[in-house]
Amino acid sequence: MKSSFRSVAGIALASFALAFAGGALAQAYPNKPIRIVAPFAAGGSVDLVARIIAQNLTEAFGQPVVVENRSGASGMIGADQVAKAKPDGYTLLANSSIHVIVPSLYSNITYDPTADFVAVGQLTEVPIVMLTGAQQPYKTVADVIAAGKASKDGLPYASAGSGSLAHMAGEVFGQVAGIKVQQIPYKGSGAAMADVIGGQVPLMYDALTAAMPHIKGGKMRALAVGSEKRSPLLPDVPTFAELGYPKMTMSTWHGIWAPKGTPPEIVEKLSAEIAKMSKKPDVREKIESLGGVPVGNTPAQFDKFQKAERAKWDSIVKSTGVKPD
Repeated sequence: MKSSFRSVAGIALASFALAFAGGALAQAYPNKPIRIVAPFAAGGSVDLVARIIAQNLTEAFGQPVVVENRSGASGMIGADQVAKAKPDGYTLLANSSIHVIVPSLYSNITYDPTADFVAVGQLTEVPIVMLTGAQQPYKTVADVIAAGKASKDGLPYASAGSGSLAHMAGEVFGQVAGIKVQQIPYKGSGAAMADVIGGQVPLMYDALTAAMPHIKGGKMRALAVGSEKRSPLLPDVPTFAELGYPKMTMSTWHGIWAPKGTPPEIVEKLSAEIAKMSKKPDVREKIESLGGVPVGNTPAQFDKFQKAERAKWDSIVKSTGVKPD
């Protein structure tokens, strides 16, 4: 009996000690600068979101939080660096939805985006939007479908490049609308958008981030958005789901990850701060200027979401047969 009691007491004491150590670890963190790796070039949406997070974490923690741009290979170079970093909370990854899409597009990926990382928190969601030039005759998605059915060669649409979200969105729309489409790939969203505005190509799909200034300026027309609910930035524009195309519910999004093995107490502390910043008026304003809506979920919620997104995009890649440049 005494031996059994001692065993139970020992387990209880060990559990208490671990809980105490975890709490002490979270209280001590951070005690030196934190590095956020943004795996895309400065000035893009990933970089901008990383800098929003860095500024707010610096203010919250009283320690410098710096952004380091490690661009290349669709974000895989920077992500690989973080996957191999010490899991102590001092090296983090800021990325978009491409983080969970690359395994479906590339066979040479050196890490697993869900197994080798801990999901910390999601900051934004930015819907995909169907766009046309202001001078084009299309006023609704029904107009686009009618034009597609009348086209012998397929309705052209511009994309940011083969394998991009814009490319996949165009191919999925062709499938669900029952029309033939023809991708016109460009080297980046900006070049594609310029030709849609100029009238050389009638249609494109892109994240609302890049499109908002042109929509506000009257150079482009948004016909439908890929969010589950109407975007508060475009309340008069219907969702694809409203129009009967739920498979076109597509968004890009941004979040923070830590290397696998990062202590849960540190992950929770970081996540709590990301959730707080998502509610700050100035942060909401910055995110909305990127065409997004703030999220600020828990690690468990973000993990569930990213895994569902990974499965969804894997299915899309397989069904459309899209391949990167």
